[in-house]
Amino acid sequence: MNALDLRPSPGAAPLWRQVVAQARMESRLMLRNGEQLLLALVVPVLVLVGGVRAADRFDLGFDRPVIDVLAPGVLALAVMSTSFTSVAIATGFERRYGLIKRLGASPLPRHGLLLGKVGAVLLVQAVQLVVLTGVALTAGWEPDTSRWWAALLCLLLGSAAFTALGLVVAGTLRAEATLAVANLVYLLLMTGGAVLLPASTYGGFGTAAAWLPSGALGEGVRAALLDGRVDASAMLVLVAWTAVGAVTTARTFKWE
Repeated sequence: MNALDLRPSPGAAPLWRQVVAQARMESRLMLRNGEQLLLALVVPVLVLVGGVRAADRFDLGFDRPVIDVLAPGVLALAVMSTSFTSVAIATGFERRYGLIKRLGASPLPRHGLLLGKVGAVLLVQAVQLVVLTGVALTAGWEPDTSRWWAALLCLLLGSAAFTALGLVVAGTLRAEATLAVANLVYLLLMTGGAVLLPASTYGGFGTAAAWLPSGALGEGVRAALLDGRVDASAMLVLVAWTAVGAVTTARTFKWE
């Protein structure tokens, strides 16, 4: 019988385990942060409930139930909140405090750190979708689920596009500037980027709004869950924005 070998065997864990651990840690930090939780859940829920309540007093001119129009847009808004604003702000302050630089000295490679952030975003978005879908269904939402996979694909493409753009902002600006720019862009896209309401409601600007990542995301999700169709053009716009954001991040992101 061989003797028990008690010699230490140091070494890094496999990359996938490092990425999973990083994603779990990042997602817990996002959900414990008050500002991130406000953007991830509170604001979308308030927009959904407030929009339905406002429709009881004002004629918004929709030929469909308001909840059916708003719910897909709120799902798109939630993805934008987490993928862009939360990622940009969190990463910007991690750069400021030197956290990313310290992680760079760990066995986790830089691409593993980015994959961990993407994984955390997807975990938080899964929670968002469950909560918001439950609230919308309680309010009377009756989605067309014949093309549910197209809605999910649009949400994933939107998450990729906005995460890449969020990293562009966080990797080039100072933390304070990132905070201001991320919140300002979020407010502008929420009110005028065709994410909540159909691009057709913006008049002449609607055509341009549909080319924005927010407009493409909102239009794609609405097409699937409201009309039961696949909006291939919206998906192509999101792919293009993802490519632009990824290339720009690779060339401009500063780790410290």
